[in-house]
Amino acid sequence: MTSTQPDASYSPSLNHRYLMDALTPALAYDGGEVGAWQRRLRRKVKSLLGMPSGDRVALDVRSLWQRQHPLGTIEKIVFRAEPYADVMAYVCLPKAATPPYTWFICVQGHTTGAHVSIAVDREDNGVPIAVEGDRDSGLGCMARGIAALCIEQRSFGERRERHQERVSTHGCHDATMHALMLGRTLLGERVFDVDRGLDYLETRDDVDWSRVGIMGNSGGGTVSLFSAAVLPRLRYAMPSCYFCTFRDSLMSIYHCADNYVPGLLQYAEMADVMGLFAPRPVVLVAGEHDEIFPVAATRRAFADLQAVYAAAGAADRCHLVVGPEGHRFYADAAWPMMLQELQRAG
Repeated sequence: MTSTQPDASYSPSLNHRYLMDALTPALAYDGGEVGAWQRRLRRKVKSLLGMPSGDRVALDVRSLWQRQHPLGTIEKIVFRAEPYADVMAYVCLPKAATPPYTWFICVQGHTTGAHVSIAVDREDNGVPIAVEGDRDSGLGCMARGIAALCIEQRSFGERRERHQERVSTHGCHDATMHALMLGRTLLGERVFDVDRGLDYLETRDDVDWSRVGIMGNSGGGTVSLFSAAVLPRLRYAMPSCYFCTFRDSLMSIYHCADNYVPGLLQYAEMADVMGLFAPRPVVLVAGEHDEIFPVAATRRAFADLQAVYAAAGAADRCHLVVGPEGHRFYADAAWPMMLQELQRAG
């Protein structure tokens, strides 16, 4: 005798799918004036992210080492984002350019850390390593005459949890849950670290502020997209292997908890969030066979984003490039499009 009704709706996902089907995001772009819509949605997104607020502490920048590289100079620094939250970063200056530089902030996803951005061992930065999937973004910037600030994200690499006795397999899960209990999100804290990275760039005299961008793959794509949406000092964005619909990605299968923003789907889909960056240039990168961010849904979301950019008078500043493989960055496809946008700026 079975105790389960064959037609019973026991799985939580069935209820959540039903709720999504009935949901019309309250602040989705509706074809009206773009600027007023952006102001309304940006306030809501910033509130839901739960970013740290209040007076900012001194950066207290410390240099750990500086080395010559065939592509230029790399310096490892630490700066303070907020009390007991220090940010490690690599400052990469290209020898193939002169200041003031174009700068990109580079954020890794679920890799072993920011050291991947400059292709060195995490524990011994003097040992080079091979990097797959074009994830060595700092070196990729330097090779194209662009300076890079490669930030170590909270819970990754050298900022992984070291003090708790029990840590989840994905080191960001614990920090995500704790942030939620404090009225924050880990994603919002990571976006705040990007903002503090921009504060660091403000202390330098080699920054062309009309040409400051952000890039990252996977979890780095997540932070790139949300940073672009809420941080006005960013002028270019290149999120990779994240842009899709929330419905067909985060809400379709298991994803790491650091991707989620409580309540966001009540107000906006991902194209709306990315639309907050319009009319500034964006190059979105996707993989034809990315199983966690399906390319068919990415293309549908891109059509919605194009509508926002067209309404903002910038239809030609919004680009999607699709690489032939899976969940990785595609430098040879993405960078020519971004360099074209940078050249347009003069």
